[in-house]
This record gives sequence, C-alpha cells and structure tokens, in this order.
Amino acid sequence: MSNYRLVTSSARVPVPGGKLIEELFGRASTGTDKFSLAHMVAPGNWSEPEQTPEFGELTLLLRGRLRIEIDGEAVVLEPGQALWVEPGNTVHYSNPFAEEAEYYALCLPAFTPERAGR
Repeated sequence: MSNYRLVTSSARVPVPGGKLIEELFGRASTGTDKFSLAHMVAPGNWSEPEQTPEFGELTLLLRGRLRIEIDGEAVVLEPGQALWVEPGNTVHYSNPFAEEAEYYALCLPAFTPERAGR
C-alpha cells in the first residue's frame, strides 16, 4: 500500500441551480470518508437551501463574493478570505451578486447528502 494518493480527476456532483461542484477528494470521487475537498463555482444570483450539517466546513474564496448566514448572522466572504463553520450550525450559502463566485470547500468528515441536514 502506498503512502500517498495522486488524484488525477474529479467527480462532478450534480446539483440544481447551475452551481458547479467538482469533488477532488471525498465519498463521490475517492471513497474517502474522513474529509472531502471540492472546487465550486456558484453563478450570480444563486442560492441553495438552508442546512444544518453534521460536518464542519471550511470555505476558501478565490474570486467573486459569497454570502454565508450562520445561525442568522450574515458574513460576506471576499477573495482570499476563508471561513470555518462548526458542525451543527444552521448555514445558508448564496451568491446574491452579479458575478460568479469560485471557491474551495473542505468538509470534516466528508460531505454526504445525508450529513448535509437539508
């Protein structure tokens, strides 16, 4: 068994609303349950349902802006900023702005639809 794992492709995770999710590590792409890492692009004027996930999530914004509500408190993430949200908090991710938002999301443990709490 090797002491490393080279990822040469991602798994596209289908979601409604035009958001692109390309999982590099996680349940959908590598069968990894400890964590998941995904590259995401959210179009302008995009929103997803509120969730109360069983995983913690780190969001690192590359470009655009992203609005994240955590238990009713809104944060607007700017390029180069990162936000960690502890598991069990009610979270609402959206991009109410005209330009698309590109970011990476790291979930501990790995994202699954069941753990998302939507």
